Amino acid sequence: MKGSEFVNEKPELLERKLEQQLLSILEEIPGLGGEVKVWRNPAASDKAFDIMGELRLPRSGDKIELWVECKNLPRPSQFPFVSLRNRFLEDGSRETRVPVLAAPYISPRMAELCEEHGWSWYDLAGNCRLVVPGAVYIERTGNKPVHTRPKPKANLGTAASARVLLALLAPQNAGAKWTQTSLQKYCEPGVSIGLVNKVVTHLREEAWLETLDDGTFRVKDAVGLMETWGNAYRFDRHQKLGYFTLLKPQELHRRLISLNDAQGEVDYAAFSAADFQAPCVRQNKTWLYVSDAALDEFIEVTEAKRVASGENLVVLIPDDAGVFYMGNHSDGRLGCTNPVITWLDLLHVGGRGAEAAEAIMNQCLKPVWEGEGNHV
Repeated sequence: MKGSEFVNEKPELLERKLEQQLLSILEEIPGLGGEVKVWRNPAASDKAFDIMGELRLPRSGDKIELWVECKNLPRPSQFPFVSLRNRFLEDGSRETRVPVLAAPYISPRMAELCEEHGWSWYDLAGNCRLVVPGAVYIERTGNKPVHTRPKPKANLGTAASARVLLALLAPQNAGAKWTQTSLQKYCEPGVSIGLVNKVVTHLREEAWLETLDDGTFRVKDAVGLMETWGNAYRFDRHQKLGYFTLLKPQELHRRLISLNDAQGEVDYAAFSAADFQAPCVRQNKTWLYVSDAALDEFIEVTEAKRVASGENLVVLIPDDAGVFYMGNHSDGRLGCTNPVITWLDLLHVGGRGAEAAEAIMNQCLKPVWEGEGNHV
């Protein structure tokens, strides 16, 4: 069934629907029988909860209360972090209070935050994760939303967004504090202040950025943001060409050094960049980003011929020069893409790319983001 559009339903109507959904979920728990109660809080304001779910465990007699907070369009940045404590009743049984978030739709990011902070959750489609340690565990996902998921305010898969994300996540910028103006200048050319505002607003709402007391902001969860970008990344935006050269690897790499002056036009990419940044996977092809402007010189220097199969040079013609930004350039060899770009590309190239990407993450990115390593 096609989901309806999100609307700002009256709180009372939304709570009624979510009340019925919670009752339906709890009644499916085997062995509880009639020991399940669900009701809405009639208080007009200052409510400790919107819906209360109550059940008592048959064997121990322990009482469980689900304190449900209802939201129509919850944003991760507004997540209500509260802690409810257990207490012991006069008859010796225990009362466990569990915070629960309920909404028409719970995004994967919101579900992740709930789990991280000890909250349970459920939506109107019956997807849920209700956890009472040592007593109840119900997890159900995959039901189609009964409401259409709201579109994100920014598309993280575009080339312009990629420049913003690279600036935020590049190892050399780990821990950096930004304003939108400073971030926009760092991403120039090709990135407007309006685009920066759109991306930053989206990342704030998804709780990937945190705002500091001085008004600046910085990345809150680099690994999580990186994985989110990886899901949106469009590797197929780059044109992939196969070439063959008779040059031996040592001679090939020696000749490629002559292209080092063309920074922003030719770089080792994917598996070949990983060979220098975090060696892990052996393979017999050389992967490179080559701009349209540098392609003829590259072909001449490498004595390469275009082939339909059997290539030993994989050339990626990028759709945007942003892939060359903040690359690794060292004396004695051609430069490499930034480890962030290397990770993204390896994630999508197939073969053993995921294995090589994991090495980049564990050796080049996480140690810097977590303050345990040197900037790459």
